[in-house]
Amino acid sequence: MCAACGVPAHVPEPGVVADPVPAPTGPRKFAALRNRDCRPYLFGAGLAMMADNIEHVITYWVLWEKFHSPALSGFQVISHWLPFLFLSVYFGSLADRFDCRRLIQAAQVLFMAVSAAWGVLFLTGTLQVWHACVLLVLHGCAGALWGPGEQLLLHDFVEPDELPSAVRLNATFRSLGVLFGPVVGSALLLGLGPIGGIFANIAFYLPLTLFLFRTKFTGHIRNEGVKRARLGVVDSLRVFRDVRSNRTLVSMIVLAGLGSFFVGASLQSSMPIFAHDLGTGGAGLTYGVLLFANGVGGVVGGILLEATGRIKPNVLAAVVSTGVYGLTSLFFAFTTSYPIALLMLLAGGIANMASMSIGQTVVQLLAPPADRGRVIGLYGMSSGGLRAGSGFTVGLLGAATGVHWSLGLSAIALCLGTAFAGYYALRPQPA
Repeated sequence: MCAACGVPAHVPEPGVVADPVPAPTGPRKFAALRNRDCRPYLFGAGLAMMADNIEHVITYWVLWEKFHSPALSGFQVISHWLPFLFLSVYFGSLADRFDCRRLIQAAQVLFMAVSAAWGVLFLTGTLQVWHACVLLVLHGCAGALWGPGEQLLLHDFVEPDELPSAVRLNATFRSLGVLFGPVVGSALLLGLGPIGGIFANIAFYLPLTLFLFRTKFTGHIRNEGVKRARLGVVDSLRVFRDVRSNRTLVSMIVLAGLGSFFVGASLQSSMPIFAHDLGTGGAGLTYGVLLFANGVGGVVGGILLEATGRIKPNVLAAVVSTGVYGLTSLFFAFTTSYPIALLMLLAGGIANMASMSIGQTVVQLLAPPADRGRVIGLYGMSSGGLRAGSGFTVGLLGAATGVHWSLGLSAIALCLGTAFAGYYALRPQPA
């Protein structure tokens, strides 16, 4: 039941193709920021995401300086996303069963412990490759544990008609963290050195951790009395079977996976090559501006979506925004114009933000209350875990064809996959 309008929440029957989210009756713009409980949560999540990226900046630099290992550089990406692929659904079942505040705090403590361990190894000069591998995997596990509980708490903070605002703003604040993480990380690296910088980074995880001691929300306030499924790996995997009859949920999960698998993290990792090829002056400046355009697109997209409120969370909007993301990636791959490349990165960031926030909102609203954490974990597995695959679709293929062609072909595959997913979700259901 929507507390704002008194209309029962719309959950379509399996196989029925309908707009999954009822048109809200005029929710306030930036509603989540007006919520005194949700506002500090959003700022804390943004700082924690910034700390996550600061750690990447410092540790990746130290690892390259010490070992000069391309294999270790590849493992850095794989180790970050594979925990999302293999553990997101199980961590979602934990979020269904237990207090989400404590799960998020456990993830933040694990982040802080990993940063502290890096600092001790840097300080003592005892860092070895196996130390780095263990800490990189633990860091990825912390991120995977954080995700489902973080989304469930949003469901508690705001009313159902304001949930799209909360999801958009949460994604926007996380994008701000991704955008400013490298800037702050570089400043800490230059100002304090890797030892001082990695220890100082621990402080950025504290605001969210401490805030969760004072909030009354658990991630289950709206679902009290719901019988929870048993906790276990097999029970967690049941969600794969249970959601397949819901075309809308399946399409959102597939769209998220397509964007992650075919483009995903590879766009950022291959940016130095594009910067070299598009260089209009100093390669370092070109690289920095391209990265900034890629990051700022997500932030601008979140703000525009929230300020205008014109794009409603439904299947068609998710399909269109994902398709635009694929097309902008395609044009970026082959353009030889630096201004056009910047424009494509900016537009692609906006489209990708729209696709992610719409998909996350629809999944949250349509997921069965007893399995909401598992379904969100399944979405996280697709949107996060499959990013490891972009290292193959763009990275390895790029070694054979060149990164321009590999990204272009991957973008074409993303557009075709999006069209098929849209057709599957929107085609009429036979009587």
